[in-house]
Amino acid sequence: MIVDEKVFVINRSLFEQLGSFQGLHVGGKEYLASFLDPANHFFLERSKAEENPSFKQIIPYIVISCGDCFLYYQRGSTSGEKRLLKKLSIGIGGHINEEDASGRLFNAAAYRRALLRELEEEILLPEGFELDALEPMAFINDDSNPVGAVHLGVVHHCLLPVDSVKAKEAAIAQLGFFTYPELLERNGEFETWSQLLIQGWKKLPLS
Repeated sequence: MIVDEKVFVINRSLFEQLGSFQGLHVGGKEYLASFLDPANHFFLERSKAEENPSFKQIIPYIVISCGDCFLYYQRGSTSGEKRLLKKLSIGIGGHINEEDASGRLFNAAAYRRALLRELEEEILLPEGFELDALEPMAFINDDSNPVGAVHLGVVHHCLLPVDSVKAKEAAIAQLGFFTYPELLERNGEFETWSQLLIQGWKKLPLS
């Protein structure tokens, strides 16, 4: 973790006003629109945000699939979230930084830049593949543990034409693809966000 890194946060009270939930919430684009309102968000030192559940850090969480298989990885030794070390995950993503605004107001375009930056930093996608809009299709909240209590995930889905994907950093270890039945079979090995998403995947509005 970079000591002075500032991350995108909202007040938990805003989340509660919009309608807080536990687990996977399908839909909810109005949540993200509200979060991106300049009056409703700010950037806070990550060291402070990680220890104070009165704030929620907004995390893009991108699921990548190819055919009937899903990309998974193990969180490696250089992972920014040490509390999830060695856990399996199906979500590529991370914190939104102040720099993603590029000196302008942080809006929907800045959010997309943050999402794409996370993908480009962590994995190498097939050559020539161009991402679509990657609209949010669900949100994840898990207040049952210290990690989840200070984060809120925005779920996106990226469908690849081929399963040619490579890790670009040590935080992404044991990269591979599982079928959905394999995800269910090994569900207990995954971080809680991934567990919730695996269990609720059939409920999501996939294109």
